[in-house]
Amino acid sequence: MPHQFPRRALALLPVLLLAACAQAPAENLPTVAPQATAQTPAEEPLASFADWRRALRSEAIAAGIDAALFDRVFAGVTPDPAVLKADSSQPEFTRPVWEYLDGAVSSSRIGRGRVLLAQHNAVLQRIERQYGVEAPILVAIWGLESNFGSNIGSHSVIRSLATLAYDGRRQGFWRVQLLAALQILQNGDVPSERMIGSWAGAMGQTQFMPTTYNQHAVDFDGDGKRDLWGSSTDALASAAHYLQASGWQRGQPWGFEVRLPSGFDYSLADPDQRRTLAEWAELGVRPLAPTGAAASARASLQLPAGHKGPAFLLLDNFRSILKYNNSTSYALAIGLLADNLLRPSEIQGQWPRGERQLGRSERVELQERLAQAGFDPGPADGIIGANTRKAIRALQLQLNWPADGYPNTELLQQLRAR
Repeated sequence: MPHQFPRRALALLPVLLLAACAQAPAENLPTVAPQATAQTPAEEPLASFADWRRALRSEAIAAGIDAALFDRVFAGVTPDPAVLKADSSQPEFTRPVWEYLDGAVSSSRIGRGRVLLAQHNAVLQRIERQYGVEAPILVAIWGLESNFGSNIGSHSVIRSLATLAYDGRRQGFWRVQLLAALQILQNGDVPSERMIGSWAGAMGQTQFMPTTYNQHAVDFDGDGKRDLWGSSTDALASAAHYLQASGWQRGQPWGFEVRLPSGFDYSLADPDQRRTLAEWAELGVRPLAPTGAAASARASLQLPAGHKGPAFLLLDNFRSILKYNNSTSYALAIGLLADNLLRPSEIQGQWPRGERQLGRSERVELQERLAQAGFDPGPADGIIGANTRKAIRALQLQLNWPADGYPNTELLQQLRAR
């Protein structure tokens, strides 16, 4: 999911860089858009919600929102404690990637997806011709975002966004989303009582944030409304429009599993280490099945569970999926689910299922100890990003371990012993 920085003027909304889905499916790791978006300074709430709402009303009217619409939509709206609790939650433990994929790419989801792929074939082919995004990818997104439209959320989008804009973290970000939601209502695409979604305001069968909706939602069924709630056609076409804008390349795979040679330099498994497939082949990296990808296509090597687990070469289309949801596990699930909708496709590498994952407090401790040892992991926030992985690789090289940048309990124990 791309970053979105706060703006106050609704007139600027169409040109903002827009985030896609804001709530991951139940199987997803906690890398949902609100947490993945760049942090912005919290704005002090006004003395009361009523005072805050009056100030927002003036701002919305100045930006072109009809006063009567605002008053009708906000009648009876109060902050939602459940939304604030969800926004502030910091889970200690997250499921490992293999457990997430077990649920996301389950046999039941594959079976249901294949049925819907056939049922919606005609419209999906029309969408592909217009936007250049293949049907299996769209059905996979549909499946993970809302279980094929059966779980679009039950929160009032206006109430959720008002709660977060008033008293949540990054209030400026939420205020932009709230103004965008009012613009959607004013455009008449959906009545306010049907504007429901996740606790974070993600809407419809493809879970668009309001700003993303304003930029990329399309009326593909021709009924005059961009209905991501009731029209699977509009939802699928809107997802295709977003991926097209994110650089999707028709006919290119998202990636594929590979076998690495003995003695491989695992430090090359870095998103910044992009090479052509021909160059990876020269290094001994071999796909496990025919790919159909051009030798000139560029890819990065990914080890989702470190050197003990499967390895993947990821092409540009994988990066397009990451713009929809900035989670490697999510993007892997989309690619693997899409592959399985066409034909059975199992991961051949073995996951280290017996290895315990670090909890959040342990990840924070790991970062703190890396910094104390003279490495530079960035802020101790429990998020294992590029800087932390670089610091881990440096330590692993010092220890003469495989430098895969993967955090585990053994590495933390080494740091504790220093």
